[in-house]
Amino acid sequence: MTDHDLRKRAHDLDVTVWVGKKGVASVADELADQLDDSELVKVKFLRAARGGSSTEELAVELADLADADIVETRGNTGVFTR
Repeated sequence: MTDHDLRKRAHDLDVTVWVGKKGVASVADELADQLDDSELVKVKFLRAARGGSSTEELAVELADLADADIVETRGNTGVFTR
């Protein structure tokens, strides 16, 4: 499936993982578990998690921890796949 197809499918996804003040490390296992069951997972980065970091920086860090790939980031959300 192409990146374009994945982004199109991600548009209608509900957020199922929220990153808060505990940071990306606290949800990495949850993201990995959800990716075992679903092709795409949408993650919301709350303001408390961002601090001085951008959504893109946090998404890269989370992808590394969860052994995932970033489909896209938009606003305060990111979409991940394997």
